[in-house]
Amino acid sequence: MEHAATFAEPAAQAPGAPGDREVTVPFFTQATSFANLWPQIQANLNAVIDRGKYSHGHLVAEFEAVLAERIGAAHVIGVNSGTDALVLLLRAAGLGPGDEVVVPAFSFVASASSVALAQGRPAFADIDPVTYSIDPASAADAITDRTRMIMPVHLFSQLADMAAIAELAEQYALTVVEDSAEAIGMRWDGVHAGLLGTGGVLSFFPTKTLGALGDAGAVVTNDDRIAETVAALRHHGRFGRTLDHFPGISNETVLPGFNSKMDDFQAAILLAKLTRLDADIARRAELAAAYTERLTGCPGVRRLPTVVEREVKTDAVFYVYLIEVERRDDLVAHLAANGVTTETYYPVPLHRQPCFAELGHRAGEFPNAEAACAHAVALPLYPDLTDSQVDRVCELIRAFYTGSRP
Repeated sequence: MEHAATFAEPAAQAPGAPGDREVTVPFFTQATSFANLWPQIQANLNAVIDRGKYSHGHLVAEFEAVLAERIGAAHVIGVNSGTDALVLLLRAAGLGPGDEVVVPAFSFVASASSVALAQGRPAFADIDPVTYSIDPASAADAITDRTRMIMPVHLFSQLADMAAIAELAEQYALTVVEDSAEAIGMRWDGVHAGLLGTGGVLSFFPTKTLGALGDAGAVVTNDDRIAETVAALRHHGRFGRTLDHFPGISNETVLPGFNSKMDDFQAAILLAKLTRLDADIARRAELAAAYTERLTGCPGVRRLPTVVEREVKTDAVFYVYLIEVERRDDLVAHLAANGVTTETYYPVPLHRQPCFAELGHRAGEFPNAEAACAHAVALPLYPDLTDSQVDRVCELIRAFYTGSRP
């Protein structure tokens, strides 16, 4: 069938629109990358339209197989979002009502809310101030007789200390469930993130290193039972063949499950973008190095990203370029006034979020997490970013702290 689908970059905002500032360096855009990939994306989308199954279909199956081979996983199970992936993985791994999961206090809220949604209870621990991942000593302090699992979160550019996590899990008989949502491409001694414990997750939110054009995610695991249970839970608790199988709607419902099927339209985009993943990761590394070179020694900048050397080889991937600065909120306003948008990761630590107030935590319990929340800001980092835009961001930061003109 012939299709008339076309792609055009979004129209530029009219200059001088009331109340609008001109954005010269957006925090994220993939317009150029998307335009370059459009012929392949269009062909994939046309295949979905021609076949007439738009969710949980053959392109989802193809994407799962291609990604599983790439990361060395026995199973990749595509779902509706990274958050859903965490909930389904926790359920499949046996989390029960009231069971505790040790979670870092510095992360996106889904790391902990997924535990609550799976009927468990988050038990917070502090973070390592360099890697921003869970501090093993603090995690050990959080373990009680109700603790069943530990959830390391691999944030921004590198893996948590998985050797220490494995020792802790063995000592206390804990299941390791990885929040590896940001960690595609990261490896520990050759093993991909998410495959170092019972299982992990990937998020394909648009800003991620491998991003869709909407919400999508996946569970990754080498455990056959976990994979089978997650596959059933994503399709209303139906076991047996459901993926790309119209009659599967009548399969017997064994578990109370979810409607968390991945759309084939997102799989179509992700399959195309997978072909550029290595190049995108390399470009992110170049941009991160450029930021580090330009910001080293800058007044007001407290900390730049540092990839920690482990006893084994690890592979870092720069999803976010996070710095810690003095007068963070004033700097953010200064950058915005000059056309640069940023993101604050994360303004409130998880133990102080209103949704976890009933856990009774107080300010000061997890000082490293709270310090990061007060000082951390993420700068624009994505493959479409240009070297001149990096220069502009760094010039503005230096000007803010030195009082000079950029």
